[in-house]
Amino acid sequence: MRLKLVAVAVAALAPVVGMLAYSEIAMRQQRSEEVRAAAAQASRLASSEVERIIEGLHSLLIAVSAIPSVQQLDGQACGEALKSVAVNVSNIRTIFVLDLQGKTVCGTLEQGEDISLADRDYFKDALSQNGFVVGTYTRSRLSGGSVLPVAMPITHDGKTVGVVATGILLGWLQEKITERDVASGNAITIADRNGTILARVPYPEKFVGTVIPDTFQRLIHSDNPGTLEIQSQDGTERVLGYRPIKLPREPLYVSAGFSKTEAFASINRSTLINSLSILGGVLLAFLASILIGNRFILSPVARIADVMERWRNGETDARTGMGDHGDELATVGATLDRLLDELDCRRRRNEQAEEERSLLARELAHRVKNSFSLVQAIARQTFRRSDPQVYAIFSDRLEMLAGAFDLLLNREMQAAPMAETITKALQAHGGRDADRFDLDGPDITLPADLALSLSLVIHELSTNAAKYGALSVRMGGSLSAGRSPMIG
Repeated sequence: MRLKLVAVAVAALAPVVGMLAYSEIAMRQQRSEEVRAAAAQASRLASSEVERIIEGLHSLLIAVSAIPSVQQLDGQACGEALKSVAVNVSNIRTIFVLDLQGKTVCGTLEQGEDISLADRDYFKDALSQNGFVVGTYTRSRLSGGSVLPVAMPITHDGKTVGVVATGILLGWLQEKITERDVASGNAITIADRNGTILARVPYPEKFVGTVIPDTFQRLIHSDNPGTLEIQSQDGTERVLGYRPIKLPREPLYVSAGFSKTEAFASINRSTLINSLSILGGVLLAFLASILIGNRFILSPVARIADVMERWRNGETDARTGMGDHGDELATVGATLDRLLDELDCRRRRNEQAEEERSLLARELAHRVKNSFSLVQAIARQTFRRSDPQVYAIFSDRLEMLAGAFDLLLNREMQAAPMAETITKALQAHGGRDADRFDLDGPDITLPADLALSLSLVIHELSTNAAKYGALSVRMGGSLSAGRSPMIG
């Protein structure tokens, strides 16, 4: 029964657990979609900011290349002009002009005449593409710092006469990303077309200047932006939104990663709270099912069963003592008590009736015996002197009938054993003498009318046998109870 109560409690909690589980799954799916959308949006915003910076430098180089002294490659005048421009631009340290051989013509920093940048990719690309180009991660030979170079050709009278170049200070770019107040666990990465990291939050000191692992190189030149779940280089699981390089508008790779731990922190807390609540509810339900079940179900059932067992063992005064104003089991107990009261009342009435019937039977037996004695006395006074033989026959028959009635009265006029009926009938002829009669047969009980009839038949047969048959001599006579009596 206790297991059944626990099963009922589990069945009652199952829908609640199912609903909470469904809600949990739905919340996580919704949150996952929200995080993906937020990561894509963050990468898009970061990419837009980088594009504005690059576009600003593009505009700057266009303006610089239009300066006459720059177009004429006038070293002194060009240097003064470039210095006046660089003072107002915080994200660069140097602006310099190169001739077609890659030698520096002028710049914002003092440089030696032997410095050549002809081997730099951005110089070659500016000349070959004849347009604005964005280079890759570079250690500047002029300033010595880490920069992202940009360059474009200088034209004069329709001819290319040189290259103007500058570089974004990666320290300044790192500060711009850091100012975005990236949440704990999240990350922003900017890389060039070779996958070299230009700026990163967090841990810039660890990753800037390193190359993105081969596993993620495919993202740099992917066909379209997107999102995916990854484990970043710092070991954090993130939902990553990425923007691949798409020249000319998007010359750099930008990604924004949202920590799954942080993104799902509130849901995880909610899950933990819900799980603990469910566990507590299950424990309380089990405890309640046990305690309440014992108090209101198991204990009353055991009480009712105990009373019935005691009643069966003869304790007729056993009662549950339950009132019918409680629950259903109390009503059952009260009904059982009323039933037992009724049965006990009937039992007492039956005992009283049985006692009265026994008393009546004894009185009837006494009266019948008196009646037989009175009849025998009347017969003796009437027939003894006139016809003694007739009196003897009548007296024997009367005694035999009285014996049969006595046997039936002892069994309350319901039935009598066949063997005892025959023995009573043969008493007048020595029925108790073991040598005279031999009774054999099954133990058969006769109803009252058959017992009286058999008694008369046996008496007549034994009387005839006493006159003319086996009972007329000392030894003789056999009778089988249950079969037709054969006497003589």
